[in-house]
Amino acid sequence: MNNVYTPNHPLLFDRLTLRRHRERAASGDWPRFGFLFHEISDRLAERAEDITRSFDTVLDLGCHGGSFGAFMRQQGRAKNLVSADLSPSMLARAQGNKVLLDEEFLPFAPNSFDLIGSVLGLHWTNDLPGALVQIFRALKADGFFLGALFGVETLQELKDCLTRAELEIRGGISPRVSPFTEVRDAGALLQRAGFTLPVSDTETLTLKYQTPFDLMRELRGMGETNCLIDRQKMFTDRKVLMRAAELYFEEYADDDGLIPATFQVIYLTGWTPHDSQQKPLKPGSGQTNLKDHLS
Repeated sequence: MNNVYTPNHPLLFDRLTLRRHRERAASGDWPRFGFLFHEISDRLAERAEDITRSFDTVLDLGCHGGSFGAFMRQQGRAKNLVSADLSPSMLARAQGNKVLLDEEFLPFAPNSFDLIGSVLGLHWTNDLPGALVQIFRALKADGFFLGALFGVETLQELKDCLTRAELEIRGGISPRVSPFTEVRDAGALLQRAGFTLPVSDTETLTLKYQTPFDLMRELRGMGETNCLIDRQKMFTDRKVLMRAAELYFEEYADDDGLIPATFQVIYLTGWTPHDSQQKPLKPGSGQTNLKDHLS
C-alpha cells in the first residue's frame, strides 16, 4: 500500500503503523474491544433514520469490522453496500462489496455514492480537510455524509498524567496522544469542503476502569494506540508508567476506586448541493419592514 503523501503541512501520522495496529486489533478479541465502534456506529446510523429516503449505494469508510454498514442494512436503507478499510483483517469482518484502501486516497469515481459514513477513523488522517473534499467528490448530488471522530477532549486524563509523569521523571515529554479536532472547527471544515447544510455536534462518553493499565490494554485492543510519526520508538520507561498510574488514581479516581477515561465524539453531517435543498434568502429579499414591529 502506497504511504507516500504530499500535503501542504507536515505529516503527523504513520499510516503504515496505523494499519498494523488495526490488523492486530482485528486479529485479536475485536468483539470485546470494538464495542465503542459498534456503539457509535449505531448512534450514527440512527441519524439517518430521520431522513425519508433510501440510499441506493452506501460506503462504510474505514469500516472497522462493518458495524455501520450492518446497521444501515438493518434499516433497509442500503441497497448496495461497499465496505472499505486499510486493514484486510478488519475488512474480512465486514459485509457487502469490499475495497482495501487508505482513507487518505479514495479510488472512487466522482458521483459514486448516495451516502458515505465514517466511524472513528478520520482523526488519524494527515489532511482532514483534504479527506473531506475527497468524500464530497465521491458523493452524488444530494448525497449525504455522516461522520464521527474523536475530539480534543478524548483521553484528557491519560494525556495529563503521562505528561506530568514524564516531565517529573525525564524532564521532558514525547508525543503520545493524537492532536484531536476541536468541535468548533468541524462545521467550518465541512463548509470548506463544499457541503451544504453542515451540522456538527458533540457528546462525551466516560468509561470507567480498574487501573490505567486496563485502559491502555483496551486502547491497544481497539487499534487506537500511538501512531504519531514523532512518537517515542522505544518502550516507555516503567518509572514513567508507574508514576502516571499513581497520578491517575490521585487526581481522578472516584469513590469506588475506579478511574475515568473521557471519549469526546464529534458528529458531522452534510449534503452535497442539489436544487431541491432549502436555500437561504438573498440579502434584502425580506418583505417585512422591521420598523413596523418596533415602537
